[in-house]
Amino acid sequence: MPDLTRFLARLIGLFSILLGLAMIGRRQEMVAAVDSLTHTPPLLLVVAPLVLGAGLAMVLAHNVWSGGLLPVVVTVVGWLILLRGLLLLFVPAATVATLYEALHFARLLYLYATIALVVGIYLALAGFRSSPAPAPPRRGKRRMRP
Repeated sequence: MPDLTRFLARLIGLFSILLGLAMIGRRQEMVAAVDSLTHTPPLLLVVAPLVLGAGLAMVLAHNVWSGGLLPVVVTVVGWLILLRGLLLLFVPAATVATLYEALHFARLLYLYATIALVVGIYLALAGFRSSPAPAPPRRGKRRMRP
């Protein structure tokens, strides 16, 4: 397992677990924050480049579509973050607000939190359980024979 896959699985996994727990523990504040974000165009334009940058970094560094489930899940998450960043940056704010309303975030928050927790637990466990990549063989100095 490449070190980058392990690192990203751990990072995304722990992030998703903490986010899912915060969604459950601070339900009202989370709903208010996401509602405010989606209905405030200037705030969307501040958040969009951050999300876009994170997604681009992940896709450029880890665009792996083989090697097992873990690398593919990490890659899919990177692409989803990139697509979300593009959506926030290029789709009109009114359309973003309409999409948010269609997702029924307030009503389905526990479902979204559960998805974040399940994906996070899988990624964290897989990332921490996977063994590090084998070290390349050491090449010592060769002595010249006369």
